[in-house]
Amino acid sequence: MQDFSDILNNQVLLVALFACVLAQILKIVVELIIHRKVDVRVLVRTGGMPSAHSALVTALATGVGQTMGWGSPNFALATIFAVIVMYDAAGVRQAAGKQARLLNQIIDEMFQENPNFNEDRLKELLGHTPMQVIVGSILGIAIAFFARVAY
Repeated sequence: MQDFSDILNNQVLLVALFACVLAQILKIVVELIIHRKVDVRVLVRTGGMPSAHSALVTALATGVGQTMGWGSPNFALATIFAVIVMYDAAGVRQAAGKQARLLNQIIDEMFQENPNFNEDRLKELLGHTPMQVIVGSILGIAIAFFARVAY
């Protein structure tokens, strides 16, 4: 049972999770500002401003750097992990979303006269724009630094 309480006392983990949750909450705020309505569905959709994935992994890497040292292998590992996650969010998943949009358009055009074709549409919003990733990263780093000052 001691191991579980260690997890709950892991400051780096808690700060990273807080950064992720805050980024998700900010998605609601951004949606309210842009579309003038509260849409809680943004909490379960992929994509959106800011990137919660980026906030999570940059807060984690920053926390590891603060606690273990900026030259530590642990910081190097966390940083490489963060770069891969952010690259995937803005690169690979964004490209997959563009492909899904094109495939949906092709299906719409090909089967326009056939109402019996009722395949589910592919999910088009899969990734983040580079700006969403950058803002999420800045948020994660800032939260980690502010949390470090607080304790």
